[in-house]
Amino acid sequence: MARLDLTAGSVDLTRAICDIPSVSGDEATLADAIFAAVSPLAHLDVYRDGDTIVARTHLGRAQRVVIAGHIDTVPINENLPTRDIVDDGVAYLWGRGTVDMKGGTAVQLKLAAELSDPRVDITWMWYDNEEVDSDRNGLTRLARTRPDLFAGDFAILGEPSNGGVEGGCNGTLRAIVRTHGVRSHSARAWMGENAIHRAAPILTRLAEYPPREIEVDGLVYREGLNAVRIAGGVAGNVIPDLCEVEVNFRFAPSRTVADAEAHVRRVLEGFEVEIVDAAAGARPGLDAPLAQEFLAAVGGGARPKYGWTDVARFSALGVPAVNYGPGDPSLAHHDQERVPVAQIEDVERGLRAWLTAS
Repeated sequence: MARLDLTAGSVDLTRAICDIPSVSGDEATLADAIFAAVSPLAHLDVYRDGDTIVARTHLGRAQRVVIAGHIDTVPINENLPTRDIVDDGVAYLWGRGTVDMKGGTAVQLKLAAELSDPRVDITWMWYDNEEVDSDRNGLTRLARTRPDLFAGDFAILGEPSNGGVEGGCNGTLRAIVRTHGVRSHSARAWMGENAIHRAAPILTRLAEYPPREIEVDGLVYREGLNAVRIAGGVAGNVIPDLCEVEVNFRFAPSRTVADAEAHVRRVLEGFEVEIVDAAAGARPGLDAPLAQEFLAAVGGGARPKYGWTDVARFSALGVPAVNYGPGDPSLAHHDQERVPVAQIEDVERGLRAWLTAS
């Protein structure tokens, strides 16, 4: 079984957990290693649900903070094992998961092991299947089986944020837009009706769609409506009778899921639209006292999070939440995914200082 040394530095620990492949649905080896590493820690009460591990302090503090990170990655594309690189004088750790989000997870594991007497009680969560449909997300499952574990006054997700604080997140919605036709031999195309050709207006509307910028509680979120996948066709000599365009709408946290769905249907009016996945966004949550203390402790101003993260899950439960982790979000899922070594260390210092401040 793979083993993790939680006494190692946070950079070395990042390297170690990245080098244990854990593409969504295949997290068991890494989950086993995390469970084995944190279970012996006397100051933590450890619970496991599938490949999600929760570790909690019970110190009787007046406030509780939930700090969470997912352990899965998108598929590997010849970018493991990790390696050390230097670009323009900056030292990086390169490889799948270094940005999204094993750098943040490594920091959390190290601090969970070392902080036996923090100023707040802490619930640490390391969970599976974040990179796939929300119904497979480890936190979705945990919310059904142990909703009490989500109790807290503030939550921090270790998602990549360039070592700064990113408040809230956009919501996300996926829809399948269909066109239908009639099959025929392509040598006699006039006998059929081409479903792929009928999809052209869908692509035109999406290409011409003007994304909005919307201010929510002082942070400006940018929306986007895009085709992300298209499928159609039967064979090289058959006029297709079906075409499906998958559309992704990233919407500001001021919209509800119902609002987002209605908007997509308006933009694509006249076409068959099936909503296949949706998750609400989260407002910034920066007005909470603990959030203000955290922001002051780690320094810098807050920015909006454009991608969806599980801060939305905590926001829906009434727990204000922010994103705080090493790595450039624009390199998440990128084949050249890499994180500055200094950012991992800076995030560790910032989080440690806030959790141990008197």
